[in-house]
Amino acid sequence: QVQLVESGGGLVQAGGSLRLSCAASRTMFSIDSMGWYRQILGNPRELVATALRDGTTSYKDSVKGRFTISRDNAANTVDLQMNSLKPEDTAVYYCRARHQRRLYWGQGTQVTVSS
Repeated sequence: QVQLVESGGGLVQAGGSLRLSCAASRTMFSIDSMGWYRQILGNPRELVATALRDGTTSYKDSVKGRFTISRDNAANTVDLQMNSLKPEDTAVYYCRARHQRRLYWGQGTQVTVSS
């Protein structure tokens, strides 16, 4: 079982930045994959970024160059630095862990970008 606690969401003007953080209840060294998803109102949840245990990362095309996922296994956290935010980034952002073929989700944190 993995419990995830998120923080860092809020309201920001277009062009601004936010840093989301997710803390895991179990050691990150045992978690295969950490990721950030988002759900735009009225749309399916979509993958934003992932970080594997070996450090490899991947990003949704629309956030490349603006978002950075960072995984700190020693601290049991994964962050998402979001720069140059756009109104279309407005969504509920979820932290996700894949551990032993099971998926675990955080509670979600609202990010609102105003124009």
